[in-house]
Amino acid sequence: MKKLALLLNVILLLNISVSRADEGMWLLALLKEQNIAEIQRKGLKLSAEQIYSINNSSLKDAVIGLGNAGRPFWHFCTGEIVSPEGLFFTNHHCGYGMIQSHSTVEHDYLADGFWAYKKSEELPNKGITASILVSMEDVTPQVKAELNDKMTEEERDKAIEKISKTIADKAIEGTKYHAYVADVFNSNQFFLFVHIIYEDVRLVGAPPSSMGKFGGDTDNWMWPRHTGDFAVFRIYTAPDGSPAPYSENNIPLKPKHFLPISAKGIQENDYAMIMGFPGSTNRYITSYGLAETMNVTNKLRHEIRDVKINVLRKEMAASQKTRIQYASKYASCSNYWKYSNEQNKALKALKTMDVKKEIEKGYLKWAENKDDKYKKALTLLEEGYSKRMPYAVARMYIIEGLLSGPELPYFAIQCSGLIAALESGDQARTDALIEKLKTAGDNFYKNYNPQTEQKLIAALFEYTYKNMDPQFYPTVLTDVAKKYKGNFCQYAQAIMDKSVFATQEKFNAFLEKPNLKVLKKDLAMLAGQSIYEKFREVAIAMQDAGENIAAANRLFVEGIMDINKGKPMAPDANSTLRLTYGNVGSYVPRDAVFYNYYTTINGVMQKEDPNSTEFIVPERLKELYNKKDFGPYTNEKGELVTCFITNNDITGGNSGSPVINANGELIGLAFDGNSEAMSGDIDFEENLQRCINVDVRYVLFIIDKYAKATNLIEEMTIVR
Repeated sequence: MKKLALLLNVILLLNISVSRADEGMWLLALLKEQNIAEIQRKGLKLSAEQIYSINNSSLKDAVIGLGNAGRPFWHFCTGEIVSPEGLFFTNHHCGYGMIQSHSTVEHDYLADGFWAYKKSEELPNKGITASILVSMEDVTPQVKAELNDKMTEEERDKAIEKISKTIADKAIEGTKYHAYVADVFNSNQFFLFVHIIYEDVRLVGAPPSSMGKFGGDTDNWMWPRHTGDFAVFRIYTAPDGSPAPYSENNIPLKPKHFLPISAKGIQENDYAMIMGFPGSTNRYITSYGLAETMNVTNKLRHEIRDVKINVLRKEMAASQKTRIQYASKYASCSNYWKYSNEQNKALKALKTMDVKKEIEKGYLKWAENKDDKYKKALTLLEEGYSKRMPYAVARMYIIEGLLSGPELPYFAIQCSGLIAALESGDQARTDALIEKLKTAGDNFYKNYNPQTEQKLIAALFEYTYKNMDPQFYPTVLTDVAKKYKGNFCQYAQAIMDKSVFATQEKFNAFLEKPNLKVLKKDLAMLAGQSIYEKFREVAIAMQDAGENIAAANRLFVEGIMDINKGKPMAPDANSTLRLTYGNVGSYVPRDAVFYNYYTTINGVMQKEDPNSTEFIVPERLKELYNKKDFGPYTNEKGELVTCFITNNDITGGNSGSPVINANGELIGLAFDGNSEAMSGDIDFEENLQRCINVDVRYVLFIIDKYAKATNLIEEMTIVR
């Protein structure tokens, strides 16, 4: 967008264009009318129908959204089906939690990797779902018919919710599908999405973390990369092919489409497209929202998580068991710890705030001859963000420092229903809840270490106390200041000594003989209650202070859409299936620095550092490298390519997405963005934006030569 910033002063009053080459996460059903000609000009050899079709097999049928049973329409990652037996690839970091859940000190699949050499060895993953898009439809007229300008935002939201449910229910009547209506362009348009959701997803293979996470935090969001970021899973169905929970009688999915895999390799400027479920972007955010993102969300997330990460690093380095227990938690925490910091750097370097302000000037010029509501939109946004600022800051401290930093207070709050059950005197109700809590305890304490939790409570509570505005303190912080004279280490020790939640042994013993008086006075319970009470109070105050923000944002985006009427516009990502297109390509990130478009296994060996947990190279990989035993997976120079970059538009949720060539063949898996363009979720930078992908030939090499899992290779259709 730098180019746009330079040109805006000249053309601002004539046009505000927010769509440029390669930018955009496009809705598949609109490709034919919006931009298929431009995509084909870029090199695509397929038709729009071959990408998205309701009646025939198409590429969309091979792309899955990974989710959780409780949130089936929120997709944390993407995967792609690569065999007629439901085999699919995704990123190693997407499957990390599942790999970790099966790992023990005796069978450390995180450290050693895991491979199933026959289907009976594949491991089920309770609660993980795989969603495939069946169809999508613009339902804006039906939704807007139920709305009017006299509605309050609350009334509007309720009306949208009601009509959306009616539309979704009707769409799936008599089927086993799932459906929902999602808004785009800040509730200016609405689309119905129908999915089929599979419930039996099994782990098939994963390289050691030393390969799947090679480079760790140091290389995260960086190019060049040498990471084998992939894992292999399989979808199972009931014998009749319908979705079903795990059962030994289930059979591998017979997909409508699976992706052939290209071993022909990539060249500079080759066409590349990515299909996946991007989580969220905020391209239409105003300067006022951007200020909150940079100065509150990103800044505080990075600073507070820094405290947590320092504790976890020391604890995980000291114990293999703790390392396994906290591996997935650490990965989740550190990913957006670094992202927040790198995004702020990019936003400042690219002067994104100036770009947003220029666009707002153009909007105000457009609004001069419009209804007053459009003229007032930016003023309302400025006022709303200003009023909610102190609450937004407090909310971040509570979430990052007290609710999701340590774990014990939040777990205690989740058990607080036992208080009401015991007070009711209803023994049947109490017994039923206790059984549920025992299961919840098994899940919680499996990945919990009391000593680690004690250090997290002490460090994060103290950091929050010292940095948060005292007017927003939960009572637990003021209590520690008074009763423990501000000694948070002593307070954390008291929780571990006295709380029934401190260990699983204490928790289970308490459930055998629950005591209402003990539960009400429990230190972890009291902490959780005070934190959650303050969180709700702050959240409500923040919502009230910014009550006009949603409506004003909707009006602003409506204006931007009107300014760009007749031009293709891609809505912000919202975890719905999208396509982005571009090309393979090198780039120049700064003066005198050139980054080639691919890396090789040579770089893995050059980065090896046995003294760093982030750059360990397995002995078997070194043996294959020294023998140059790369199989049929090298390029024309005899190099084993590890990763490559494209200028595709991606964001979180796209992790694991298939990178597809002009013929509809898989050439890689998307897994990261580059630090120089970390502003991308807010402002696409066409000169610097790069998507980092693991080359599918490196994936095949690891499966075939490293793991010797030829049973998997034989399932795939490999184009050579």
